[in-house]
Amino acid sequence: MSTFDNEDKLSSVPLPALEDTCARFLEWSKPLLTEQEFADTEAAVQEFGQADGPGPKLHADLVRYNEDAATHSWLDDFWPARYLGRRDRIALNANFFFLFRDTPLRGFTDPQVERAVRLIAATVNYKIQLDAERIPAAVTRGQPLSMEQNKFLFSTTRIPGPVQDSVRAPYSDEMPGPATARHIVVFCHGNAFRMDVIGPDGRPYSLDDLTAGLRGLQKTGLVPAAMTTATGHLTTMARAEWAAARRRLIARDTSNAVALETIETALFCVCLEDLDPADDLAACDQLLHGDSGNRWFDKAVSLIVFADGTAGINVEHCELDGTTILSFVDAILTGTPEEHATHSGAVAQGVPAIEPVTFVLDDGLQAEIATAAQSFARFAADTATATLSIDEFGVDEVKRLRMSPDAFVQLGYQLAHKRAKGFTGATYESIATRQYSRGRTEAMRVVTPEVLRFVAVMDDPTAAPNERRAAFRAAATKHVERAKQCQAGAAPEQHLWELQLIQQRRGAALGVPESPRLYETPGWHTMRDDYLSTSSAPSTTIRYFGFGATSSRCIGIAYVLLPDRFHLYLSTPRPVAEMMHTFADRLREAMHELRALLDEQ
Repeated sequence: MSTFDNEDKLSSVPLPALEDTCARFLEWSKPLLTEQEFADTEAAVQEFGQADGPGPKLHADLVRYNEDAATHSWLDDFWPARYLGRRDRIALNANFFFLFRDTPLRGFTDPQVERAVRLIAATVNYKIQLDAERIPAAVTRGQPLSMEQNKFLFSTTRIPGPVQDSVRAPYSDEMPGPATARHIVVFCHGNAFRMDVIGPDGRPYSLDDLTAGLRGLQKTGLVPAAMTTATGHLTTMARAEWAAARRRLIARDTSNAVALETIETALFCVCLEDLDPADDLAACDQLLHGDSGNRWFDKAVSLIVFADGTAGINVEHCELDGTTILSFVDAILTGTPEEHATHSGAVAQGVPAIEPVTFVLDDGLQAEIATAAQSFARFAADTATATLSIDEFGVDEVKRLRMSPDAFVQLGYQLAHKRAKGFTGATYESIATRQYSRGRTEAMRVVTPEVLRFVAVMDDPTAAPNERRAAFRAAATKHVERAKQCQAGAAPEQHLWELQLIQQRRGAALGVPESPRLYETPGWHTMRDDYLSTSSAPSTTIRYFGFGATSSRCIGIAYVLLPDRFHLYLSTPRPVAEMMHTFADRLREAMHELRALLDEQ
């Protein structure tokens, strides 16, 4: 079976019935609302859904779109609008990272080059196997998963636009079939270099060739680029501003278009960092934002390697979700470098061709680069982060206690948040839906009536252990039930969101010239105004996973579920950093308390 054999066999993401979505929206938002807020929301939903109301008109248009033979899914327009339509910066705000597990590099005089070569060889091997469609199709619990996102791993770059961004990628009308590029772009001290990793005959360079190439490149890039000439800083700008700067770059000199072509068509980026991270938190922070002059945040995949060989990946999110990247990372971190080189057909060809990627800049562009660098440095400094390791137990222990690991940690978050802040707030969790054709994720809202009862009972001094356990298990059961609803495409938020976008695109023609009142209700705003934004990455090949703060008061929680421990990376705006640290303290206590509670029975 080839990599993409299952794609035509997978069913499309189901489009929920409008009445089901409206009912679920009320159910999901109610635990977060006062009686009056819920009454106001319920009235607006009834108005929205009535036979002559705006909901049926918008939904009928979505049904027509979904039934069109050219449509893969009713979400075909939603995903570009959601990801490519965002106008703020994607660096730190949208891109995510993984910190790889350690690789023994003792005895090597240059662990950075050794680790980088290993990662390059393994990644090129993955590309060779993907081109030949020999990457095994993913399957979970016997269910085939869509592999469509794998087409965006190589030679894929997000291109800034004034209103909405676009994606430059292979397997497209502009670039049919796999990526044909033979080069990567390596960043070193803010300098960019084009380096061939595949020879003229299509065979990858050997490990020794790559090592010689990187060592030569390091010497060439030894002098750090000035802040005003490190063009990677521009990719941290708000998207419309970056689009305008990109146009000015191209207009300034024809060679700048050539430089952009080199970066945008590169298979992937490798960023060599000259620091040794003091600890996991320092490594995570650098993977998330680092020296923005040494990054190209629009690139789909950037492998980042520190001076001591510590390594990770920064991912542009518009076409790639965590589950796809996890499978990719699992593959490149499994096996020896020699095995990857042999499997790819690598042969000795001499030192790869290496050329600096330079831009012709005038005073205005240099000032713009410097301003972007300084602005992003302030933005990164205004984000507080923390790592939390629960290393006394992990997934295996939670399963022994007959509990869903995800439900366990999510309820731990709810209890810790209530104890840290005194209330229960809206919580988002990403649920993968790759069992559908071109499936991505669904938005789960964690807070249920069972969660409210659970956090109340846990802090009720009169409640007996049996009562607390019963509340805990009831909340966990409801959590698993809702997660399964999301996996089945039966969730309200993205459906209502797409109807809102349809109204904005062509509401007047559909008889809905004004935004429906539903989208101004306490329910719509409160359910989506996250206090916790969560996402998990279950893999033993990574140590930490992370993303930036998602709002002015939200704590981002990226968590890795491991057999013997849990690793969490937390992020929040610095003005509310103290609350994040309090939450982390309460979470550690809650996790141990919940484990003990289950272990008592």
